[in-house]
Amino acid sequence: MGDKTMPLDRLPGRLRSGMTLGIGGWGSRRKPMAMVREVLRSDITDLTVVTFGGPDVGLLCAAGRVRHLIYGFVSLDSIPLDPHFRAAREAGTVETTEYDEGMFVAALRAGANRLSFMPIRAGMASDVMTMNPGLKTVRSPYDDDEYVAVPGIRLDAALIHVNRADAIGNGQYLGPDPYFDDLFAMAADETYMSAERIVPTAELTATASHHTLLISRLFTSGVLETPNGAHFTSCEPDHPRDEAFQKHYASAAADGAAWAEFTSTYLSGDESAYQDAVAEFSSSAAKERA
Repeated sequence: MGDKTMPLDRLPGRLRSGMTLGIGGWGSRRKPMAMVREVLRSDITDLTVVTFGGPDVGLLCAAGRVRHLIYGFVSLDSIPLDPHFRAAREAGTVETTEYDEGMFVAALRAGANRLSFMPIRAGMASDVMTMNPGLKTVRSPYDDDEYVAVPGIRLDAALIHVNRADAIGNGQYLGPDPYFDDLFAMAADETYMSAERIVPTAELTATASHHTLLISRLFTSGVLETPNGAHFTSCEPDHPRDEAFQKHYASAAADGAAWAEFTSTYLSGDESAYQDAVAEFSSSAAKERA
């Protein structure tokens, strides 16, 4: 029950090139973006990324850090497709394994339970089987029904973001949905959890209903306090998605010069510099609206 808190800039030293990295959240919701940006500041590359993707995937693909992507979808929610992911997918620069969402969750559940596969009906008689010719089917020993045998996914590390955490690694979500961050944590050899705020354990348990205590300290290797660390994705109720900045990101991604400027402004410094630049963007946007 020791203190697992760590500074953000220590994260890359816990990761390595070539690893299988799970990223929690869902589309453009509660993504561990501060940790993703810290990966971008390192020389870590050749990643197999496993996620319900959003701008985490887009940024990593734009930087050339992804070798293989295993996903159920990649979306910015209010913008249907992440432009960097779309460009990488169309160019074939990233190896992909695209699953039905139910199959993706089954793969995580299998990994979380140390199973080599999990049987599931989803995917039968669909193009998922055509697009993933390595998938096999199994027959039930009880009634001879046929199922897709979805391979379990084990992760070298997982990155997740929550609303509150304590120093020993318990994590709490306060928004409308846990997504599948608990499965990412259980399927990973190491889990790094960022939080909007780190609070004393007594405060965490006093203000929480049982179901919101999503992450057990048993599955966490490090805890990082990153206020606004999910930006520009949402982390309800702490902050909504920054729609104006997301549009700025997507627009910049469509043009080489604009993306170079975006990278210089927002991704060339440390996390503090990023947050300062975002605050300046928000202030300028507010003045324009006025």
